[in-house]
Formats: sequence, structure tokens, C-alpha cells
Amino acid sequence: MPLIKNLDYENPKWLFNGHLQTIVPALFRSSISLSFDRERISTPDGDFLDLDWLRKGSDRLVIISHGLEGNSQRPYMLGMAHQFFLKSFDVLNWNFRGCSEEINKKAIFYHSGATYDLDTVFNHAAKNYSEVYLIGFSLGGNLTLKYLGEDRKRNPKIKKGVAISVPLHLESSCNKISSPENMLYSKRFLSTLKEKVIKKSLIFPDEIPVGTLRKIKTLQDFDDHFTGPIHGFKDAHDYYEKNSALHFIDQIQIPTLILNAQNDPFLSEQCFPISQARKLEQVWMEFPKYGGHVGFSPRKSSDIYWSEKRAFEFINTDH
Repeated sequence: MPLIKNLDYENPKWLFNGHLQTIVPALFRSSISLSFDRERISTPDGDFLDLDWLRKGSDRLVIISHGLEGNSQRPYMLGMAHQFFLKSFDVLNWNFRGCSEEINKKAIFYHSGATYDLDTVFNHAAKNYSEVYLIGFSLGGNLTLKYLGEDRKRNPKIKKGVAISVPLHLESSCNKISSPENMLYSKRFLSTLKEKVIKKSLIFPDEIPVGTLRKIKTLQDFDDHFTGPIHGFKDAHDYYEKNSALHFIDQIQIPTLILNAQNDPFLSEQCFPISQARKLEQVWMEFPKYGGHVGFSPRKSSDIYWSEKRAFEFINTDH
């Protein structure tokens, strides 16, 4: 079977580089109005997760996971949800801990490898469905792939997975997004992450000391001082190595698509493992030249986004 596709995305001509292809759809995509039902569920450790549902009585469910500092209502999440809901799927967009406009109850929050929360969501949601499909964007893509590749009893209801703009190798991708040409992105992420840490430190002053916060200049600094230690890792390097999806995709046993644009400003060279892809039986990798990070804008405003088109085609086709 072909593991590396030659289907290529054609970007609008005026979005002529990876930065424009990333920023414009993130900031200027037309709003999609969807009538979600919010549900709050408890986690085994006494925290909560907020889930947003679109239901039409289907026996097929798509669970969609957002990216770093995203939430269930980001434009790319709404676009993907809309596409599958129109095609007669039920859809669940879920919010990571602390991402639904309310501070979560525990000192921990979310991270790239927190598959225990995705497992909680799946086990809660899958009961009324015969088929479940997982889709993840960026950090949520890493989470999805790690979940599919982990050594656990695989639930036969999970039929396929899709990961879009996914930093398969976390450390090198973190270095890439912190490079000078990408400071606009990293500063924006750092700003909201620091705000959350300050708010949580008021509740958990012993677990989350903020005295070193002013020294945090990069995302790796943040992961070194906060994300890693708060979640039980030695430091940023330990956190990245233990959670990078690149180390788990060899074990994925269901058809899975990885869609990464070659001009994605967030992704390092290690996020395009062509030689590894050729050896995998269940993982398809598509690396179009263009698309940016969680971009893939259509040439015509009336068309659907290419990532949504590819995700549906992959899930709706026999492999």
C-alpha cells in the first residue's frame, strides 16, 4: 500500500508563504455557527473536562482534539466538526484541562502526552457508538498518535485516526518555534501560558512557584520549569522524549493519517520521517509542499479547507 501520498494541496496564490498560510486562517477565517451541547465530566483524579457535542443520532462518532492553548471553539475545530456533522457523523470537540475558560481543579493542567484525559473522554463518549474516529491538531495530533500507539488494550471501536500539523518530535519542534523568525508565535503562546500559571499559583502556591516566571523566555524554558516538573518529568528534555509521537507511531495498529505541510513554520525536519513512513503498514504520511500550520485554506472561499477534505476522505475510505 502507498504510505506516502502524492496528492498536493494548492494554496491561494496571495497566501504565498508558510507564515501567511498559518496566520490568515487562524485570524480571519469566517465564523461557523454550530449548536453544541456542553457536558462536564469528572476525571478519575477528581478534576473535570468540558465536552462540546454535536449529535444527530449516528452510530459513528468523531472525537476532535485541539492544539496548544486552543479550545473546542477555535475556527479549525469548528470547521472540522462542521464537515463531519454534515456527513452524518456525531462529533465531540473536547477541551483540555484549563482550556474551557475555567481553571481546572488540580495543579496539573494539560500537555502533549496526557493521553489519560483522552482515554477518559473516549471511555465516556464511546458507549453509544459502534465506530469511533480520532482527529487531532498540532499538540492534539501528537496526543492522538501517542494514544493510538501506546501499549494498552486497544478498543475495537476505534477505527481510524488523523493527525494534522503534528510536531512528531517535540524538542526539535519546540526549538523551531522559538527561533527568531517564529518569535511572534512563541511569544503569543508564552503569554497565555504564563497567565494560566499565575492564576493557578494562587490556588496551588506550593506546587506552582512563580518566582522564576520572569526568567522564562522560550517555550522550552516554560516546559523546563513548569510543564515537565508539574507533570512528573525531570525537565523539558525528559518530557519531550517520553511524549513525542515519533516514538509511538511504529506501534499504531489501525489506519492513521499524518498530514504535515513542508512549509509549516512550527515543524522541524524530524516531523517528516519519510524513511520510517515507508516501513509502516498502518500509517499514511502526506507532506504537501504548502499549507502552513493548521492552515490549508481553500482557493475559493466557498470550498472546504483541504485538511477537512482529506480527513473525511481518509476516514470514509476503506484502507
